[in-house]
Amino acid sequence: MASSIDGLTHSHVFLGEDHERNEKKVWLVIALTTAMMVAEIVAGTIFGSMALTADGWHMSTHAGAMLIAALAYMYARRNAANPRYTFGTGKLGDLGGFASAIVLALVALFIAAESLARLANPVAIDFDQAIFVAAIGLAVNLLSAWLLRDDHDHHHGHGGHHGHHGSHAHHGDHAHGGHHDHASGSDNNLRAAYMHVLADALTSVLAIAALILGRLYGWNALDPIMGIVGGVVIARWSWTLLRDTARVLLDAQPDGGDLSARIRKLMETPDDTVMDLHVWQVGPGHNAAIVSVATTAAHAPAFYKEKLRAIDGLSHVTVEVTPLG
Repeated sequence: MASSIDGLTHSHVFLGEDHERNEKKVWLVIALTTAMMVAEIVAGTIFGSMALTADGWHMSTHAGAMLIAALAYMYARRNAANPRYTFGTGKLGDLGGFASAIVLALVALFIAAESLARLANPVAIDFDQAIFVAAIGLAVNLLSAWLLRDDHDHHHGHGGHHGHHGSHAHHGDHAHGGHHDHASGSDNNLRAAYMHVLADALTSVLAIAALILGRLYGWNALDPIMGIVGGVVIARWSWTLLRDTARVLLDAQPDGGDLSARIRKLMETPDDTVMDLHVWQVGPGHNAAIVSVATTAAHAPAFYKEKLRAIDGLSHVTVEVTPLG
């Protein structure tokens, strides 16, 4: 009996396939950004360069944003098996991504506001020094972007459902199955960190272009105009990240409802009708489903759960069977 009960148990750890690797990447970028920040602030103070000092403090805001992602990874990993989290800590990365998106929106607002102020009240620009600082910032951001790049295609999967496939039935006939799929899902926490790096790289590219043209042709107004353009683009990135992470946090249907449609197609027959269906994401590459079936046939919950093995990415399945007639 004990072995039979053991066969029914399953894990509720729904972290992304590359969780630990991505966590290490973010900590590495934090170290790189912090080192550059300290170097710029110290050099700016020693040599009296306000541009270097200001860029150093600017980098501190990005290090802080990266820290949100790193702490989300660490907390999710340490509490992955904590029974207080019924469906694991897989969505903590989306919570971190949502917070980072808000910070990104504030950065976009600050850049746009500062650029408008500069446009209304122009200031003298030390072009050579400003170009040098922007070039340093771009180099650091390109290196950080390379470190944070995602080596996996988010749309491919490694077939197979690894885990426990037991089922149990009682009054109401509930069945729980662990269809553990290792398909790479979108890691919004890493995506948020990557967007912060891209945002800083974009502002550096726009600044370098504006400063070079300003130095050559005296178009000083181009610098704040480029800042406004950069702020608008970053705000757009922030909105898409907010939208995508909010959908996960609010348990919206994955894939716009396509997964639900696939489940219904597999489950429904002349004898079986899906009466209630809930599908949501519990972590990168992991989805959960609760299916209520009304049937005129004498099928056990395990029969329906076996059908769902054909769908990748279902890591936690509950089936309720209601006999008719």
